[in-house]
Amino acid sequence: MKIDIYSHIMTRKYTELYAKKNPAIQQRIEFRSIAVVDLEVRLRLMNRYPDILQVLTVANIPLETFAKPADAVELAKIANEELAELVDRYPDKFIAGVACLPMNDIDAALEEADRAIMKLGLKGVQIYSRIDGEPLDNPKFKPLWEKMAGHDLPIWIHPASNDKLDNDIGLFSWPFETSSAMFRLVTSGVFNNHPDLKFIVHHCGAMVPYFQQRIKWVLSLVPGLFPTIKKPEEHFRKFYTDTAVYGNTSSLMCGYDFYGPDHILYGTDAPLGPKFGMTGETAESIERMDIPDEEKEKIFFRNAVELLTLPH
Repeated sequence: MKIDIYSHIMTRKYTELYAKKNPAIQQRIEFRSIAVVDLEVRLRLMNRYPDILQVLTVANIPLETFAKPADAVELAKIANEELAELVDRYPDKFIAGVACLPMNDIDAALEEADRAIMKLGLKGVQIYSRIDGEPLDNPKFKPLWEKMAGHDLPIWIHPASNDKLDNDIGLFSWPFETSSAMFRLVTSGVFNNHPDLKFIVHHCGAMVPYFQQRIKWVLSLVPGLFPTIKKPEEHFRKFYTDTAVYGNTSSLMCGYDFYGPDHILYGTDAPLGPKFGMTGETAESIERMDIPDEEKEKIFFRNAVELLTLPH
């Protein structure tokens, strides 16, 4: 068995209502990807890999950017209910869902996180590397960190770029934004306050593993800059990450060298990207890693089972 920790979907009722409230989303690649919005197409693609179960996250069209607060609250509730229904209806395809939150109404987001987890059975929440342009070290988001630490379930962080400034379709801006979000969380002391808080970041930790020595030495040059963070590089190791690097084993080994086998989880970006997420190629890239088989097993499914408290 393999668990794809980071697959994307736009559920039917959610998608139809979202497009009515803001037709601009119809120009987004996520909306125009048939495998994201059409469940039957998705299921046919999944039949190619019967040993893989997906964890469903709502695709990247942030509510706080494209929906008014009241609309975002309504849409998040619909999406989360549909995710829970899919997990219940197709247990042989979808092992868990991740809650969508209306982050432009933080009080409503906190309420929806509780409802999605406690009533609907979803296994965490997803946010973006910036919340409608606001960085994650904004104090207004602290209640969510406390809430999720209490639930002991992960927060997925999906990269979000500024479409007016970053015209590279996410090629380099997404890894940068992910790394910047991680930096802001670490330097704000989030792991001092919640040492066991769990974040899952996309694309094998973005720039962080590659720059692990730079992180260590540059931050040590100004030791008083973040006085409460004794060893910032160790706080960066607290993040969890996926394997969505388009089949690049060298990238995975770089991530492995930094995070170790316990903080990497099989994730493909399905059904986005080449070949609808490169599901098979990503699995093959893990198999090529020069690590023990038991550690590959952790990456493929055991880490996800433990992190999401899944049945096994």
